Amino acid sequence: MAEDAAAVVKERLAGLCRRRGLDLASLPIGVITAPSLRLDCGRDQRRLDETVRQHAPRLLLLDPFVRLHRINENDAGEVSALLGYLRELQRRHDLAVAVVHHTRKHGTGSGGGGGQSLRGSGDFFAWVDTALSLRRQRQQLILSIEHRAWHSPPPVSLTLAGSETDHAHLAVVATEPMGEAERGAGTVTDIDAAVLRALADAPGGMLARAALRATLGVRNQRLGAALARLVATGAIQRSGDAWLPAPPAPAPIPVP
Repeated sequence: MAEDAAAVVKERLAGLCRRRGLDLASLPIGVITAPSLRLDCGRDQRRLDETVRQHAPRLLLLDPFVRLHRINENDAGEVSALLGYLRELQRRHDLAVAVVHHTRKHGTGSGGGGGQSLRGSGDFFAWVDTALSLRRQRQQLILSIEHRAWHSPPPVSLTLAGSETDHAHLAVVATEPMGEAERGAGTVTDIDAAVLRALADAPGGMLARAALRATLGVRNQRLGAALARLVATGAIQRSGDAWLPAPPAPAPIPVP
């Protein structure tokens, strides 16, 4: 918890436990209290790896990403290298890694909402298996969930209930219904295939994001997740503001 003092973190955890009727002292929760942690630094990477090896946690929570490195978040190469380390850590120690990351401060920009509105390089959104995105809408918070390998459920409306001293917690207000067009898009496989069909049928073989969204009739965040998946698998590529199918890979050279 790189932004808060240890006492604040402990009180927050205690509040969560009080809400759920749990005893914090009896739970297997450990907090890293090092004064700084720089995940782009080889020394700190080795220290974190050793800490995870010793304690064998099921979940490693890193909050927030911006306080845990000194790289340029807009540089895809630097971001990719750091996230590659976290993926290796996850696989080597068989644990889940949750990273808290900020969105852009001035609107969502051309990348859309949800995971597409994350700060810095788009490599971050392409790296995640599941993205939980919170945005404020009047007095409520809207939670959107995007999965790499499964369809996205409808967004959930949340509100902050209770008080700092009386079981403060997020309560579910309602689940936003999915539109008819989106229900027709079906699963992840369906929407990815629909994107590829739309690009194949488009004049010139390419479409801008707005045109793709209008053609498919899906929410911006679902389209963004599909584009990220297809880019990650090498099925499509971007050209300016438009998307087009990636050229086929060259045939292998026969070995005599």
